Amino acid sequence: MHNNGKAAVAAEPRTPTQAVDRALSMLVLLAQRGPSGVTELARELGVHKSTASRLMTSLEKYRFVEQVGPRGKFQLGFGIVRLAGATAAQLDIARESRPICIRLASELRGTVSLSVLEGGGATAVVQEPSTERNWIGLRVPLHATASGKVLLANFGFEELEEALRQPLQRFTANTVISRGALTADLNRVRDRGWAAASGEFEIDLHSVAVPVRGPGGRMAGALSVSADDEHLHPADFQDIARILGRAAEEILDRLLHLAGPPVAGAENS
Repeated sequence: MHNNGKAAVAAEPRTPTQAVDRALSMLVLLAQRGPSGVTELARELGVHKSTASRLMTSLEKYRFVEQVGPRGKFQLGFGIVRLAGATAAQLDIARESRPICIRLASELRGTVSLSVLEGGGATAVVQEPSTERNWIGLRVPLHATASGKVLLANFGFEELEEALRQPLQRFTANTVISRGALTADLNRVRDRGWAAASGEFEIDLHSVAVPVRGPGGRMAGALSVSADDEHLHPADFQDIARILGRAAEEILDRLLHLAGPPVAGAENS
């Protein structure tokens, strides 16, 4: 019995190590091959399909991979990017916006976030102040949050049609789930340049957001502040949006400075 126990203990560490090796090998293969099916990945690694499927399920749980297309192939997911911090552009915007978010959080007495579009939702890459309610890396719905509406309002017609094809999930009694009502709301966001959500994702939470543009005018993310009714009242939304808008311009200035002066002759190329 003693020998069997020792053998079991000795063998135990090898199994998780082998699983980690195989999982990492899968990620490397996906990076090299692009979207691939479980069967071909299993064959490449020399493992049973059921083993490859279990590993893929674990990787998908942490969003290191995601399914694409009707045939169930997998590709690298956004979790890989989060481990690295962000893509180069997102890393830049997170770093350059953080001091501004810190200042705004103190000034507005709310939680200030910088969110980017990721996997059909809005994902915070900066949050100030850092609290127990940590939203960084968490994906929130586009239709029920101010940041999400800002990002949605930037979609093209076909992209928006695709995003609104599925029924909209209701989170509270205030969540806008009518496609027509949401489309009208997004039109207002485009016209005035900011979005708001009042108890639409969480009943006790108000939020206001503005777009953050990067060099070249591209949409880089959404800058938002959220707080309860005591600290953020709907009557103040427009004034808050102006403050956020000026802060978004500061972030753009910092990104332009980071990018450096335009290359001579680029305008004529």
